[in-house]
Amino acid sequence: MASKVAFVALFCSLASAAEKPNVVFILADDLGYGEVGCFGQKKIPTPNIDRLATEGVKLTQFYSGAPTCAPSRCVLMSGKHLGHADIRGNRQAKVSFPQFEEGQHPIKADTVLMPELFKKAGYATAAIGKWGLGPVGSTGDPNKHGFDLFFGYNCQAIAHSYFPKYLWRNAEKVEINAKPIPGHVKPVSEARMEDYLGENYAPKLMIDEAEKFIAEKKDQPFFLYLAFIEPHVAMHPPKDSVERFPKEWDQQPYLGESGYLPHPRPRAAYAAMISDLDSHVGRVMAALKKAGVDERTLIVFTSDNGTTHKNNKKSPFNIGGADVDFFNSTAGLRGFKGSVYEGGLRVPTVVRYPGKLKPGTSSDVPGYFADWFPTLCAATGTEPAAALDGENLLPILKGEASAKRQKPMVWTFAEYGGQVVVRIGDYKVLRRGLLTKKPGDWEIYDIPADRGETKDLAKEKPELIGKAVGVLKNEVADNAVFPLKIPGAND
Repeated sequence: MASKVAFVALFCSLASAAEKPNVVFILADDLGYGEVGCFGQKKIPTPNIDRLATEGVKLTQFYSGAPTCAPSRCVLMSGKHLGHADIRGNRQAKVSFPQFEEGQHPIKADTVLMPELFKKAGYATAAIGKWGLGPVGSTGDPNKHGFDLFFGYNCQAIAHSYFPKYLWRNAEKVEINAKPIPGHVKPVSEARMEDYLGENYAPKLMIDEAEKFIAEKKDQPFFLYLAFIEPHVAMHPPKDSVERFPKEWDQQPYLGESGYLPHPRPRAAYAAMISDLDSHVGRVMAALKKAGVDERTLIVFTSDNGTTHKNNKKSPFNIGGADVDFFNSTAGLRGFKGSVYEGGLRVPTVVRYPGKLKPGTSSDVPGYFADWFPTLCAATGTEPAAALDGENLLPILKGEASAKRQKPMVWTFAEYGGQVVVRIGDYKVLRRGLLTKKPGDWEIYDIPADRGETKDLAKEKPELIGKAVGVLKNEVADNAVFPLKIPGAND
């Protein structure tokens, strides 16, 4: 009798676990707001991402956690905005921890990340792609923060190469290229594609791993974090991907004058990277369908920050050879990666959740990366961590008429001169240059009315500056690793 009771209990437990929705969170790297079709891209086909939008909800005023990689990912994983986050810049780990040869400054051991709670709730967890929140063996090691499996790049700098010497599988280095291709070389007089193509293309290995994980874990709930590296430069996609795009696009080669690798067909190469990213999304969707779990899987697609920034005024190319003007990568937004203007922070975002969210809808309610932790916990019935900065956006995603954002959104970015932003309702209050000898003035923009941030309203609405300073005073904790003095808030 006892064994029968135990069997029934186990059966019920397994049935309950199987009913929990899976979560697949897909994070692109430096993908601009206008670089996919459903957000206005005209030259690069992205049918799979567009299909997510057709079958889900498109978020038109959604923002990353920061305007660069590591701090944005810290906000995403911790649910803490930059005023409370451990990581507020792209500092290398070896600056404070010389024992580590690679990786970024680690998050703290006691910082609770999203996968830890999913694992506690019975989910299988995996992170595949780029990490950037602490070296293997450090307090920021992904395996120490809830991930059963980590496969990919631990270090953002190594991820500049698509043909690296190795990738990590948990604590093991897996060699994939005996002759790796570096992500950086000095400028050249002639660019040849074949000079920068290696044997094993890392993105292919990572999407293969994602398909394998889905197939293996189909009978239990899983949380899969896919932090793909496209379209972050350097540009060296496979030749067949490049050749899908018109030769007449490229009348001028990129010779490396704006950093990273040269390329004879820079526009086609950049388009190929985004097209390949879209194909990864298609393969994930196909794998979910094949496993029979696509109808009970919540998928989020977004980017860690805006498109790559300007560099050399003598070059028509942005950093790494990207021609963002040609592709209208920011869709008319001001600024690029590294900037707290819309082009650096606003990112293309789509959520697909069959049976729960109305297909083909959109929302212009503002949200940002800090919101994902409470939102995904609410969607899956997972107990969230205490004192999260974000809000549960599930009612907004469901289109509930009364749903609206309650909290201001906060960014305090201790790099690119030192920048702060507070979004209060429709208004964005920002200040730049806080780490320079001549800090800029406060700026205010009415974002719905002025998405290009062309009209500064600071003189017309000075009361909003006082409100923003008050928010920052309450919402920004000191961080000795990433210090930033904010006039009126923590000076």
